[in-house]
Amino acid sequence: MEMIAILGMFILALLPIAFLIVALTALKWEAYAAALGALAVTAVEALLIWRMPAWNAVTAAAEGFAMALWPITIVIVAAVWVYNLTVHTGAMEVIKAQLMGVSSDKRVLTILIGWCFGGFLEGMAGFGSAVAIPASMLVALGINPVTAILSCLLANGVPTMFGSIGIPTNTLATITGLDVVQLSTMQVVQVAPLVVATPFLMCLVAGGKGALKGMVPLLCVTSLSFLAAEFVCASTIGADLAVIVGAVCSLVCTVAFALFQKDRPVPERYAIDNLDPDDAVTVDLRSAVVAWSPFILIFVVLLLTSSLFPFISEPLASIKSTVNIYAGDPNATLTFKWINTPGVLILLCGVAGGLIQGCGWRDMVSVLGATARQMSKTVVTMLSVLAVAKLMGYSGMTSAISAFFVGTLGAFYPAIAPVLGALGTFVTGSGTSSSTLFGGVQLEAATAIGANPYWLVAANSVGVSAGKMLSPQSIAIGSAACDCNGEDSEIFSRVLPYFIGYVVVMMLVCFFGAPLFPVR
Repeated sequence: MEMIAILGMFILALLPIAFLIVALTALKWEAYAAALGALAVTAVEALLIWRMPAWNAVTAAAEGFAMALWPITIVIVAAVWVYNLTVHTGAMEVIKAQLMGVSSDKRVLTILIGWCFGGFLEGMAGFGSAVAIPASMLVALGINPVTAILSCLLANGVPTMFGSIGIPTNTLATITGLDVVQLSTMQVVQVAPLVVATPFLMCLVAGGKGALKGMVPLLCVTSLSFLAAEFVCASTIGADLAVIVGAVCSLVCTVAFALFQKDRPVPERYAIDNLDPDDAVTVDLRSAVVAWSPFILIFVVLLLTSSLFPFISEPLASIKSTVNIYAGDPNATLTFKWINTPGVLILLCGVAGGLIQGCGWRDMVSVLGATARQMSKTVVTMLSVLAVAKLMGYSGMTSAISAFFVGTLGAFYPAIAPVLGALGTFVTGSGTSSSTLFGGVQLEAATAIGANPYWLVAANSVGVSAGKMLSPQSIAIGSAACDCNGEDSEIFSRVLPYFIGYVVVMMLVCFFGAPLFPVR
């Protein structure tokens, strides 16, 4: 009877997630509507089935709303605003011309912008910027919006665990008490097959059948250089710079290889002809620096205010407010960092970059207002999804899901460990939140079945990255950034098979790799 009860609660706990999937795929709802529906389902279950006091449910949802607004929404709006401002000032034309100077092949540009630059943005800022900005740039180059978003979602399916200067992994290490360097190393070992495969899949998405012809050497260079640099950094320094170093190394190697092959003719079906390639050679150093100034400033400022420079980051991080919103637990606090948070810093860099590009204050405010309207549905999605996550967590629905997996699978649990991480990120849109939800579960499961705790906890993070590509939050961000709201269902349906494939690979790696890393 006990097993039947656990199974029943597991099925009921999955209903909000099932509703979200059905609403996006079968019913073709927009992400904000699907997320609002999932929130309604979660609230009803929390009140009627899990017997959550009404005021606790209200305050749990309110905590989700607050977390969605700060820091997630602000960084998304800031990232898209910086891009829109760059378009408004005409600087994006210079950037496009430079990129066309490297290659006029949309397959190569998809790799450079979606994989290399997107990986860099994920490592520096995260919170959707790695989808919003690269996808927008690809659309500006003439690539189909849905294709651009799908490519960037795929690219975002491997680096999320090291996003935002390693916050998800550092948080996971803190929760579990594991050494962050060893944990980071295990993560790279597990995700290695997908790091190699992803640029190839992006090439196929961008170019269709036969797109790999002539591209294999470049794709090997971009994927292996990323993996090698990421592994060296993770195994020596830890999580903070793993993706950033990997992305920069991959960018340099890919640009060098693309320039080496520049004289090779580009097949007509892959050529981007909305710019004259000759324009690229007319761009001088000054105009290039001015055009890239917001992104250069973002890199420098986020790096200097990271934990790598504590004499800067700690005083800024001390400007904060800690509050208790959830009534059911006085120790459940939420901290708002008012200065040292990516959204605020990106906004400040955008202002400085706009001034460098000659943009007036009135124009900057106008572009910001237009960006806020553009992102309005995305904000609703963020609020709803984070409220769902908090309600599921505080009511016990999340625990019901994990209890079923741990209690029924036994020695086969490693095969499902990445699924929990993916599930957490799918619901919350946040790798850090998923780490918080399931990190302790993974550690307990490793102890129960005698597995290496580093291996199973790392599997949670690898699943986190896969869940990011399918998260309604990520899809909504991409749709809003590329001005194709209403196509969330199509994007969800197209990315779903890749998500399933990624998770299956992760399950196989985790299960069959576990015996190779026994408890020491």
